[in-house]
Order: sequence, then structure tokens, then C-alpha cells
Amino acid sequence: MAKKIKKGSLLKAIFPSIIIIILILFFAGFLIFSNWRIYQRRTDLTSQIQALEKQVQEVEKRNQELKAGISQLSDKGYLEEMAREKLGLKKPGEEVVVVVPPSESQAKETPQKTFWQKVLEKLKFW
Repeated sequence: MAKKIKKGSLLKAIFPSIIIIILILFFAGFLIFSNWRIYQRRTDLTSQIQALEKQVQEVEKRNQELKAGISQLSDKGYLEEMAREKLGLKKPGEEVVVVVPPSESQAKETPQKTFWQKVLEKLKFW
């Protein structure tokens, strides 16, 4: 019976230590899991930041191009050039020349003959 008492008192002495160890392991596991989730979130946010920074750079570049276009529009020489090219306007005393490309019917009228077709045509075989 003395052995039973010793085992029971030993179990009573070890039980609080086991509970504390289990609680510490649970708390460490919780901290590791929380840290892992925070790391994933940080990675996602970092990639979003990089994408947004790239988008900001593109928008700034486009903004600079538009500002350059606006400054060109205030130039009288540029406006005159655009009026001549796009609208076909002219200054008094100038002549406007318009080059018209050949129509499709003119381009397809005479098909090219091969060398042998020309030879047979000369010999009156064709």
C-alpha cells in the first residue's frame, strides 16, 4: 500500500507540470500560427503595394504626356500644322494638293502575264 501512496503523490506532483507544459506548447503553437498568417498577409500587401506603385508610375507618365500635348496645343505653329494636315485648310494665296491613291479597280484591271504566256501569245498559240 505504501507504493500506491507514492504513485498517487508522484502523479499529483507531476500533473501541474504536465498541464503547464501543455499550455505552453498550445500557446507556442498559437503564436507560430498567428505569425505565419501575419507573414502571409504581409506578403500579399507587399505585392499589392508594388503593383500600385507600378500603376502610379504609369499614370504619372501618361500625365506628363498629356501635359506635353497641352503645351503643344498652345503653340500657334503646331495648331497651324494640324489645321493644314487634318482639316486641309490653307493660307490665302496657297494651293492645296491632295494625292489620291489609285482605286482598287485600276489596280486589278491588267493582271500580270507570265513569261511563257507572253511567248505563246507572240507565237499565236494562246
